[in-house]
Amino acid sequence: MKYKMLLITTLVVAMALVVVGCGGAGGDGNNTIKIISSTPLTGGDSADGISMANSAKLALEAHGAKSGNYNIVLETLDDASAARGAWDPDVETSNANKAVADKSVMAYLGTYNSGAAKLSIPILNAAGPMVMVSGGNTYAGLTKSLPGLTEKDEPGKYYPTGVRNYARVVAPDDVQGAVGARWAKERGVTSVYIIDDQQLYGKGIADVYEATAKELGIQILGHEGTDTKATDYSALATKITNLNPDAVFYGAVSSSHAGLIWKALRAAGYKGELSGPDGMLSENFLKEAGPDAEGTFLTFAGLPVEKLIELSPEGKAWYEAYKKKFNQEPGAYGAYGYEAALAVLKAIDNCVAKNTVTRACVRDEVFATKDFKGILGTVWSFDPNGDTTVVTMSKNVVENGDFKYLGIAQ
Repeated sequence: MKYKMLLITTLVVAMALVVVGCGGAGGDGNNTIKIISSTPLTGGDSADGISMANSAKLALEAHGAKSGNYNIVLETLDDASAARGAWDPDVETSNANKAVADKSVMAYLGTYNSGAAKLSIPILNAAGPMVMVSGGNTYAGLTKSLPGLTEKDEPGKYYPTGVRNYARVVAPDDVQGAVGARWAKERGVTSVYIIDDQQLYGKGIADVYEATAKELGIQILGHEGTDTKATDYSALATKITNLNPDAVFYGAVSSSHAGLIWKALRAAGYKGELSGPDGMLSENFLKEAGPDAEGTFLTFAGLPVEKLIELSPEGKAWYEAYKKKFNQEPGAYGAYGYEAALAVLKAIDNCVAKNTVTRACVRDEVFATKDFKGILGTVWSFDPNGDTTVVTMSKNVVENGDFKYLGIAQ
């Protein structure tokens, strides 16, 4: 690590980035290890993106901003833009390239959106490879191939070196999409209209939902992608209402205007069920939908905050620390942002102990994670693909303007 590069990094950090660490980037000669976090800090998905970034800061504070003789610095980057109101491909690509160019960066936390990960993984893969650990991505094709549900060249095209550098602490969509359809069957749904936001996450989970629903004998009355830049969904709502499905399922994140579609459906007179995945388990969805969010059924890849703090003392400690420091409730993915950071910090500690502080070492140590106990209330490991062994799914509903946990989904 060259002093010149670290000095440049210090100036960049001082001008543009939120930094958590001891002495600042490069503040102790060449003994600085940097971690980059890239999530949406503005726009429609900011509630979860901010929670993930803030939780990474808490994880570093709890760990201490040193490992051996090294200072550890966290830089939180926004991968959203005002123009898009959500994650932006140009911004996310720039973030990944910034991380690669800074030789002191050993790991990348993020992203929240699976589409963003699709761009970052190969950039980071060619640099070391540099490990990337996500507390939010769930699109299956990032780590595995599923005939009919992922692209034929996935996931290989994301790993140009042939070495896996991407891992996630949340279960993929092939698990959640199937759970969503089975839960609909349990509720007595016999027909459904499926919408997706045409993003990797949203379409991926909607496709799995559709395939499972068909297997269960649920009639699919339609499946279409939406224009997420629109503000008027009345035509779509009228078409769906005229078909009168028992349920509508929207594969989407909150920035894809689920709230506006819900409003349009209710305004058109639709009386059936409204449902979706955990990308909509966000305060931003509740704000946009208002009273029309009431009764929405949502799956979640894990346990919501209210249940996590009940089952996990470590989770409760994280929650209380978050509330105290930031004076607000964490989003649903905050705990997973914390867990991802813990896994990376453990890997860094292992490399420091071996006196081998390289991107390759940190990547190897992350993928060697076994029987890890963080704040999720269970012990887990990464499999060779980078997927977590935890596949717990929960059922939730919007009740009295808030999310209510209903139990574990099967």
